[in-house]
Amino acid sequence: MTDIDLAFDEHERLPAVAQDADSGEVLMLAYVTSEAVERTRETGFAHYYSRSREELWKKGGSSGHVQAIEEIRVDCDGDALLYLVDQEGGACHTGYESCFYRTVDGETVGEQVFDPDEVYE
Repeated sequence: MTDIDLAFDEHERLPAVAQDADSGEVLMLAYVTSEAVERTRETGFAHYYSRSREELWKKGGSSGHVQAIEEIRVDCDGDALLYLVDQEGGACHTGYESCFYRTVDGETVGEQVFDPDEVYE
């Protein structure tokens, strides 16, 4: 699968951070399995594992807001991945460019780039 040993957790998952390859903005955090990593490498598009649905999913599969992979990096311990991506549309299912669009004080600091009611009918 990779030339580096990945340290999956007891559920055979790793956290993966998606970061915009151009701007450096952190877009989202999701989890991956070995199958998700393989599919990502094979297709060039980000695939993740949904813990709530317990299934593999392609980012943008229903919205069209895909993440084209520029590069995959692994942290020093091999227990987290960084996907450097070219994001089409917004990364967040709420319509924002990034899932990190608000502060802990409730202030909105991100930009909403699509209406989720129109996309997820």
